Amino acid sequence: MISMLESLWCDDTASSMTAPEQLQYRSNLLGSDLRITNYGGGNTSAKIATNDILNGESTRVLWVKGSGGDLGSIDLSGFATLYMDKLQQLKSLYRGLEHEDEMVGYLPHCTFNLNGRAASIDTPLHAYIPHDHVDHMHPDAVIALACTKDSRALTEEIFGGELGWLPWQRPGYDLGLKLESLCLERPDIKGIVLEGHGLFTWGDTSKSCYLNTLKVIQKAADWLENNNTRVAFGGAAYDNALSASEREAVAVKLMPLIRGKISSDQRKIGHFNQSDEVLTFVNANDLHSLAALGTSCPDHFLRTKIRPLVLDFNPAVDDLALELDRCAEGLDQQLEAYRADYAAYYHRCRRDNSPAIRDANAVVYLVPGVGMITFAKDKATARIAGEFYVNAINVMREANGVSEYIGLDEQEAFDIEYWLLEEAKLQRMPTPKSLAGQVAFITGGAGGIGKATARRFLDEGACVVLADIDTEALSSAEQELAAEYSPDVVTTVRCDVTSETSVSAAMASSAIAFGGIDIVVSNAGIASSAALEDTSLELWNRNINILTTGYFIVSREAFKLLKAQNIGGSYVFIASKNALVASPNASAYCTAKAAEVQLARSVALEGAPLGIRCNVVNPDAVLRGSKIWTGKWREERAAAYNMDHQELEEHYRNRSLLKRNVFPQDIAEAVYFFASEQSAKSTGNIINVDAGHAPSFTR
Repeated sequence: MISMLESLWCDDTASSMTAPEQLQYRSNLLGSDLRITNYGGGNTSAKIATNDILNGESTRVLWVKGSGGDLGSIDLSGFATLYMDKLQQLKSLYRGLEHEDEMVGYLPHCTFNLNGRAASIDTPLHAYIPHDHVDHMHPDAVIALACTKDSRALTEEIFGGELGWLPWQRPGYDLGLKLESLCLERPDIKGIVLEGHGLFTWGDTSKSCYLNTLKVIQKAADWLENNNTRVAFGGAAYDNALSASEREAVAVKLMPLIRGKISSDQRKIGHFNQSDEVLTFVNANDLHSLAALGTSCPDHFLRTKIRPLVLDFNPAVDDLALELDRCAEGLDQQLEAYRADYAAYYHRCRRDNSPAIRDANAVVYLVPGVGMITFAKDKATARIAGEFYVNAINVMREANGVSEYIGLDEQEAFDIEYWLLEEAKLQRMPTPKSLAGQVAFITGGAGGIGKATARRFLDEGACVVLADIDTEALSSAEQELAAEYSPDVVTTVRCDVTSETSVSAAMASSAIAFGGIDIVVSNAGIASSAALEDTSLELWNRNINILTTGYFIVSREAFKLLKAQNIGGSYVFIASKNALVASPNASAYCTAKAAEVQLARSVALEGAPLGIRCNVVNPDAVLRGSKIWTGKWREERAAAYNMDHQELEEHYRNRSLLKRNVFPQDIAEAVYFFASEQSAKSTGNIINVDAGHAPSFTR
C-alpha cells in the first residue's frame, strides 16, 4: 500500500513559532505528502486564544484554511480568522437543512481582524468540533474504507472504537453540527470517518494533532496491506503490454485530435499519465465497469467530472497503426455519446435553481493499454485532475479488495457539481488571460528573442515549448522560466531545425506535454558575414539550411499537427530587415531571410482555409540579449561598416529614424500581437521592429 508515514515534525523548528505559525507548519507538512491529501484538498484549523483588537480581552479565534489554496504551500495569509463566540452565535440563526447554504453568508460577519481571506464551506466543520487543533484529510487509505458498502463496520473493526463514523452528507453547516454532536456523545474518540468523503482527526496541540493524523492513516494503510489479497481490478485483460514508445505514439496521435474536438468554446491543455497505477487500471478486466461507477470523494469528483470516458481502443491487435486509425475515426461518435450522456445526467438531476449546464466534455480519457489523458483549461488543472483520478483508482483498488466500492450517488454528485456556492466561486474567478489554453512552440527558444517571446506569452497565460539545439542554454532557460512562472507551463526539447526527424520528435514532445500546439514562432537562426567572392558553398548552405529549410521543416511538421486539431493557429516568422533590403557582405544571410518571407506568404495562403494565419516580424539591430550578436557576427558587421564592434550599437541607433535601440522585448511584443486575437484578421503581413529604417519600408 503506502510506505511508512514518518513524522517530519521538528521540535527545534517549531519551538520558536507562534501558534498560527505552528498551524502553517503542520499544514505544509501534511499538504506536501500526496499520500495524506490531494493538491488543494483537505483543510486544517486551530482555535487560538488572542487579544481582541477592540477591547484587549482574550478571545478564542478560529484559524482555518480559507477558500482555495493548497496546504502544501499555504502561508499565514491563506487562513481565514473568525471569532469563535460569533460562530457559536450562528447556531441561533440556523433554519434547518433546506436553508443551510444561507449560513455561508453569515461567515464574513464573524471575521476577526478584518481578514480578507474568504472562509470556506468547511469552516463550521472545524469550528464545532470541540478540540483546539483539527485536520481534515483525504488519504486514499481512509477513503478506500469510507467508499465501501461496509464502511461503518470496517471502521469499527480496524480502529476498535477509536474513531467515530458518520454517513454521507454534503459538506455544510448541518454536517458541522453532526460532527459536534458525535464528539460530545463520544469524547474518547480520536477522529471521525465521513462515509464517501474523508477523515477528521484532532489533538490538543499542533504536534499531537499532526501525529494523530499520521497514526490513523498508517493504521488504515497497514490493515489494507494485510487484508487486501484480491487481484486488482479483476486481473489483466491483455497479455502483451505495449512499450513506453508505443504508448507515447498512441498518445501523440490521439491528444491533438481530442483537443481539437473539445476546444470549440475554450482551448484545453492536455496531460498524459502512464504511471504503474494507471496502466494496471486501464489494462484491467474491470476497467469499464469501475469507470462507469465514477468517483466518490467530493474532492475527486469536482476535479474529474462524474465519470471518465474510456476510449474504444484495443492494444492487443497485431496492427497497432490500423487500430489507432480505427480509434481516431470513432472519436466523434464516442465524444458525442459522452456529451449526450452528460446532458441526460444534467436534465435528470437539475433543480429549479440549478446553474446552466457547463462544458459537457469529459475531463479524464482512459485508453486501454496506453494510459490516461486529461484535459482542462490550463496545465496545472489538467495535471491535478489526473492526480485526483489516480487517487480514485487507488480507492477503487483497495475498496474492492476488502469489500465493494460504492460510487457517489448521482443526485448527490450533481448537487455538488452544480452547488450554487460552487457556482458563485466560479463566477468570482478572474477573466482568462488572452492566451489562456494556448500552446506556443518557439524555435531558438533559449536565445534572447526566444526567451523574451516566451515570457510575453507566459504573461498572457500560454504554455510554451522552448526548442533549441543548445542543450545547455535550454536547461538554463527552462530553470529560469519555470522558477518565474511554473514548471507546469514550460517545457523544453532539443531540436535541430534542419533535421526532419528532430523536428518531428519535437512536435511529438509538444503533443505529449500539452496536447498540441496553437502558435509556432520560427526564430532559430544564425548570422554570417562575408564578401560575395569569399562566401563558400558551405557558408551559403549553412544559412539556407537553418534559415530557409529549417523554417520550412518546422512549418510543415507544425501544419500537420494544426490540421489534425482543426482549430486554427498562428505562425510568426522572425525574419530580418535584411529580408527586404540587402546589406553588404551578407549575401547568404540576406537571401535566406528573403526566402523566409516568401515561405510565410505561402503558409498564409494554404493555412487560411483552416483558420491558420502566418505573419512576419522583421527585427533589426537587436544587439542586447541576442545570441547571434555574441559571436563573430558583431565583429563582421562592424568590419563591413569600417568601425570598431563597440561602436556598432550606437551606429544602428543613430541610423534609425527614431534614434532608439531595439531590444528582444520589442520583438516579443510584435510577435505577441501577431499570435493573439488582436491581429485575428491579419495574415501574410509584416511588421518591422527596427526603430525606423527607411529602405526597409514595406511596399
